[in-house]
Amino acid sequence: MHKPKVSIVTTTYNDRESLKKTICQIRQQDYDNLEYIIVDGGSADGTLEVIGEAKKEFGERLLWVSEPDKGIYDALNKGLRMASGDILGCCFDQFAKRDVISKMVEVILREGTDGVHGDLCYMDGERVVRKWHQGQGKIRYGWMPGHPTLYLRREVYEKFGYYKTDYRISADYEFMIRILKDGQVKLSYLPEVLVYMAHGGTSTNSLGAYLKGMKEGHRALIENGVKAPCFTDLCRTLRVLAQFVKKM
Repeated sequence: MHKPKVSIVTTTYNDRESLKKTICQIRQQDYDNLEYIIVDGGSADGTLEVIGEAKKEFGERLLWVSEPDKGIYDALNKGLRMASGDILGCCFDQFAKRDVISKMVEVILREGTDGVHGDLCYMDGERVVRKWHQGQGKIRYGWMPGHPTLYLRREVYEKFGYYKTDYRISADYEFMIRILKDGQVKLSYLPEVLVYMAHGGTSTNSLGAYLKGMKEGHRALIENGVKAPCFTDLCRTLRVLAQFVKKM
């Protein structure tokens, strides 16, 4: 049986230590048909030396570019366009197990779907801040996949396009609304924790950032024609609060 190639994209800028950890995560995955893509924003902290060491190990399986970009979503788009894989995803954090990618590919092939997602944990060091258990659902009722766990067939990007770079915080949410709102893209769900994600990302590192993310999310619902966007905003907020309640 043909083993689909999986392309994994990491974006980075002046954060060599985090990049080292991410590279280690990719190296430890047991799936052997991997392509790894690093998109650097033009770092000056020794990141290129880290990439050079990784290149020695990964060889032709590693593609990279280092140049100024217009933000994380522009960088992600660069990496996705460079990818030659059948299944595409991103990695900035820690895979829960060595066989995460293998399990993702297995379930996509078994169920014949367009992609896969699973659960994730937000971490503060070694402490779980909250667990994101999403299951399946509908965008209209505030559900969405955990973006770090979302891996899609390349045809999804070819059909629906990439991330909109005029969103500063919520381009991933807008993208997921775009591809999932009408039920055209079918996702498999792996009911287990796939990723440990560092708490305090772009949309959660302050109250101001959270509110800006909600504002952009509301705009994304309107632009994609989701009916009663305020209802969806409320459902989405309640889902997040429920995660904290379960953690307590």
